[in-house]
Amino acid sequence: MSAAVQTVTFVNAGLFSVLAVVAFLQWRTSGARPLLWAALGFAAIDLVSLIGLLSETPPDAVVRIELVLLVLFPYLLYGFTTAFEQAPAGLERFVGVMTVALVLWSAVLPDIPAADEAWSNGFVVYIVAFLFHWSFLSIIAAVRLWRAGNGQPSVARRRMRFLSAASALLTAAILLAGLGSSEDSLLSLLIDVLAGLSAIGFILGVAPPVILRLLWRRPEVARSQSAIAGLMRAETPDEVTAGVLPAMVALVGARAVELRDASGQIVGSYRPREGNGEEEVEVLDLALPEGSLSVSTSKHAPFFGEEELAILRTLGSLTVLALDRARLFSQEQAARRALEEADELKMSFVALAAHELRSPVAVIHGVIETLDRRGSDLGNPQRVELDDMLRTQTRRLKDLVEQLLDLSRLDANAVSIEPHTIPVRHRVEEIVAVAAAERLDEVQVDISEGLEATVDPNAFDRILSNLVTNALRYGKAPVRISAEREDGKLQIAVEDRGEGVSPEFVPRLFERFARSDATRRRAVGTGLGLAIAHSYAEAHAGELRYRQALPHGARFELVLPSVTA
Repeated sequence: MSAAVQTVTFVNAGLFSVLAVVAFLQWRTSGARPLLWAALGFAAIDLVSLIGLLSETPPDAVVRIELVLLVLFPYLLYGFTTAFEQAPAGLERFVGVMTVALVLWSAVLPDIPAADEAWSNGFVVYIVAFLFHWSFLSIIAAVRLWRAGNGQPSVARRRMRFLSAASALLTAAILLAGLGSSEDSLLSLLIDVLAGLSAIGFILGVAPPVILRLLWRRPEVARSQSAIAGLMRAETPDEVTAGVLPAMVALVGARAVELRDASGQIVGSYRPREGNGEEEVEVLDLALPEGSLSVSTSKHAPFFGEEELAILRTLGSLTVLALDRARLFSQEQAARRALEEADELKMSFVALAAHELRSPVAVIHGVIETLDRRGSDLGNPQRVELDDMLRTQTRRLKDLVEQLLDLSRLDANAVSIEPHTIPVRHRVEEIVAVAAAERLDEVQVDISEGLEATVDPNAFDRILSNLVTNALRYGKAPVRISAEREDGKLQIAVEDRGEGVSPEFVPRLFERFARSDATRRRAVGTGLGLAIAHSYAEAHAGELRYRQALPHGARFELVLPSVTA
């Protein structure tokens, strides 16, 4: 039994020495405050182990040093846990006072009985206080570590659980040692075995081997690989973020994650659940080649998941590349759709234009053929009628060609807007005189004499003449034209007292060649006038809109910028 106990003691001394050296080197490398607490605690327990190995019956002064170190270990372990999450102020004061008192008591302990001596009442009281202090702090540390592992990724969770279990095992060893036993007894061997297992647990919690980390990380790696595969298939930015952000959250046990582009705009975010209001959260900003990644996670993540954070950066960089590819793909798709729509619009425009041109051309051709073949047989009234028909259709053909040329110039952005100051009433009266012609008395101009506006005269003429023509052709008299200045803009309304536009046709009112069934029956037209007026208004950075007139009729409102008094 003595050989077994001695062997286990040697192994324990080696394990605690390795643990102390690893914790110290990690602290020197990172400078993390939790590692300082851990390094000091493991150094304390290592010194106790080495003293026990080097001397079977150390003097009382050395024993007192051992007791002080044993008192400090659970306090340092407790400090390791509070470095992540602050404990209540009352508990901090109680633990601090209790530790200081027990350190002083250990230093001035009057008598320390030998292994074969009976314990005095004072020493028994000391042992009870010592065991209470150790158990109280170790249990708090173990519970805090175990609970902190909830919701963490696999590696961080297992590391915390190993630290918690190691703390519990060492506490059990100390409690058994407090019962007292000979160095060669089975109980002594059990105590050393528990201490050795706790040392292994601490090592696995502080610095687990790489192979173990790889095995523990397999669930997160599998999910990350699936997310990366999804990045390759994603075609839109939303698909990219929806597929990868949940994997990012799972990789580091985050409470939320936000992906930002180079300008700082959020391009995607994910929050799996509402966090606990009492939980301390740390926001980590990870820089990416283009943009950044903001991760809201527990304060344990940077310590226990440093490798996971490195993987997260890599995944974030791949996400940025996937977003760029998805944006380019979306832009290419949008450009393709725009080209298809433009091609469809062009074909429709050509077909409709040909249809509209066919009628006057057919009439003109028929009149010419009639005059050529039967001109000598026709009487004067018939020749006058054919001349009028030829003149009417020629004018219609001319107007249609001019409208088509207007639309082509507007589509090519070849219409230049050159504003000039004009007297609004005078200009409107000139336009009405030409557009209304013999129906001039059906139009009322209700505009003040002093109103002036800085607008492009040509665009203004085109818009208003089309509106007046439309009102006279499809509406009913009287047609009223009003104008006013409001918020630095010229607002002109052309209103008639006809039936107005049916609600179902309003969305298509400004489309090319768009004519309702009712207007087709009432009058001849091309369906281009309102489309041209609307395009000229937009070219002038203005707006043309339709409203139902009261009590009935159509009301078109033109809004143009740059009004002067």
